[in-house]
Amino acid sequence: DEARTFGMEALFRQIGIYSHVGQLYEPVDSDTLIYYKEAKDGQILEEGITEAGSMSSFIAAGTAYSTHGIPTIPFFIYYSMFGLQRIGDLIWAAGDLRCRGFLLGATAGRTTLAGEGLQHQDGHSHVLALPVPNLIAYDATFAYELAIIIRDGIRRMYEEQESVFYYITVGNENYPMLAMPEGCEEGILRGMYKLRPSAQEKLELKASLLGSGAILNEALKAQDILANQFDVSADVWSVTSYKELRKDILEVARWNMLNPGVKPREAYVTQCLKNEAGPVVAASDYMKLLPDALGQAIPQRLVVLGTNGYGRSETRKALREFFEVDARWIAFATLHGLYQDGKIEEAVVKQAMKTLEIDPNKANPMTS
Repeated sequence: DEARTFGMEALFRQIGIYSHVGQLYEPVDSDTLIYYKEAKDGQILEEGITEAGSMSSFIAAGTAYSTHGIPTIPFFIYYSMFGLQRIGDLIWAAGDLRCRGFLLGATAGRTTLAGEGLQHQDGHSHVLALPVPNLIAYDATFAYELAIIIRDGIRRMYEEQESVFYYITVGNENYPMLAMPEGCEEGILRGMYKLRPSAQEKLELKASLLGSGAILNEALKAQDILANQFDVSADVWSVTSYKELRKDILEVARWNMLNPGVKPREAYVTQCLKNEAGPVVAASDYMKLLPDALGQAIPQRLVVLGTNGYGRSETRKALREFFEVDARWIAFATLHGLYQDGKIEEAVVKQAMKTLEIDPNKANPMTS
């Protein structure tokens, strides 16, 4: 049942569920056309609702290249809230054991799976991924991003024999999969790339919108709001990995410190944004601490929106309004950033607050 929740039932027929005794279990829906198969050569391990047991199987498979001389590529799929928070000690152990494979945090983000209280509202797994040195973390939005990341992960772990493993978050929200922009592969892997330049480049007011995972689509909507209602030209960047960007910032800072008198290197995020005009607004479905990690390398004003706090709601729309990360709030934060930069008047911001229905007396999500 849990595997079907993730849409994995198509794999049952093709790959099969492993059972050392073959098919003995009779599923409760055996009288339907839904396919279910257990086999001695199956490749899917159904551990049940036991994250510790599942992670132990992942570690066993991910270290088989050294313990048994058999390289395997494990994919452990689970609700993102029940990974780094619940079994972080085992994930740390996996890194220590030089485990390889892919951890897939499904239904990821704090606003994507509403309706069950706080049980699945993960707004911090990417923050918890920061301390594990050899864990490479990505927050993908589109199918092509996922394909590029997994392909390169297999290359690094199984062709180049790097002792790294991956944490990739995936959502449960239905939205159109965009076509892959030309030449974005390097940016996807390094942590960010320009997804959709503004169609209104001649407008005087400029800004850059950074979106990731579940909130990237909100940034795309905010781009349209800014252009159509406020004459602001905003480019949208997809941030696939704040951790990779942060790691690059630290590596560049260290190199510059150890090489005085040599032309300083620039962090990748600086290279991306240094020629962009206007404020940079970063919105994610995670704690504000995550985009804040880029602050020292962004030359413009950085405005951060995130999901600090708890938050309870029946709908994604209401939850994103509560956490102030939806398209309206992204657009308003951009206008306020322009106001702080002296580009627009106070009256424009106050009128925008009315137009976008921003309540200045709204409860603070961090404390309410």
